Amino acid sequence: MKQYLSIILIPLLACCASPNKVERLTSSTEVKYKKTEGYTHQFANTYKRPKSYPQTCEHDCYPSSEDIQCQSDMEQCKYVGSNPALSVEDANAFSIRWLGHASFVITTPTNETILVDPVTKQFDWPIDWAFTNLAGGFYRQLPPRAAKEEMASVQAVVYSHIHYDHFNKSDIEQIGNNAKYLTPLNFADYFPTGGYDIVEMPWYSSYSVGESKLHFVPAHHFSNRIVIPFITNDDDETLWGGWLLENKDKKVFFAGDTGYSGHFKDIHKVYGDIDVCLIPIASYHHEEHGAWYRNVHLTPEDALVAAEDLNCGVMIPWGYGNSSWKMGDHTSHSALFRLLHMKEQLDSKVPLYILNEGEGAKF
Repeated sequence: MKQYLSIILIPLLACCASPNKVERLTSSTEVKYKKTEGYTHQFANTYKRPKSYPQTCEHDCYPSSEDIQCQSDMEQCKYVGSNPALSVEDANAFSIRWLGHASFVITTPTNETILVDPVTKQFDWPIDWAFTNLAGGFYRQLPPRAAKEEMASVQAVVYSHIHYDHFNKSDIEQIGNNAKYLTPLNFADYFPTGGYDIVEMPWYSSYSVGESKLHFVPAHHFSNRIVIPFITNDDDETLWGGWLLENKDKKVFFAGDTGYSGHFKDIHKVYGDIDVCLIPIASYHHEEHGAWYRNVHLTPEDALVAAEDLNCGVMIPWGYGNSSWKMGDHTSHSALFRLLHMKEQLDSKVPLYILNEGEGAKF
């Protein structure tokens, strides 16, 4: 009954809500579009699907590790290993806290608080209902949330793409309309109505928030939001990407969902070495569609190579965890086991800083 009332009341309330403010930026770099059946309204990746990858684990990819304690086989785990010692001055430090999956709260050296892909509950209704009741309990344990004082001081919210696990309308309504919302192109139509200040951005465009500059950069992924394609679809009609936060000559990179491609080297060519890289390592495994999954998601070894392409000072992995949906993963922490194994196998020189959900540090 409650859901039926929502269906009736939401349109009535929306008609009375304040309209959103939408600004659309441009870039000197041309956005790439697909050319499918004569249409040119769908965005495209810069690079085609790779024919091969620099590194691929073939055997014994998930050995045990003393650095990870689990309740069962790679499930419900905690990282207990050591992290590299960080020597940072508070006046020049980014504070980064991982809230689970792709969600981070970042405070810059000049005290701008920025939320990244905030999704604190499940998917938006009715998708959450469908996955819970029709997809065999596809549900996650609720993750940690940003503190009230953090929420009150949020100046900007950035989104990487429009998939349900990265863009959630209920979070937008809780954050409110005092923050600036920075999104890829064509996002505004998907926002709830409520006087939200939205800036749509193409790749290689920039926007200043306080004393911080936020750059929207490429990723190798895709987008859609409509789940009934035979009635209508919106495949790749919104752009996708990552974010580079710059403050006091220090740079933090958030990759967004992405597969491996030449875009990492392109980003490094434009922006130089990156101090802190937030890179996904999960959602790459699928028994039936493994090649396609890897095209749009990094394996742990892909993430290590990407970190080298960016010359990251330190890499923080994300996507695994006790509050993950385990989309295309063996278990909650299998990706982390594989990452630690492949770092040793590849003799990667990029330091890893491993967080459990809810933890953070200054960089």
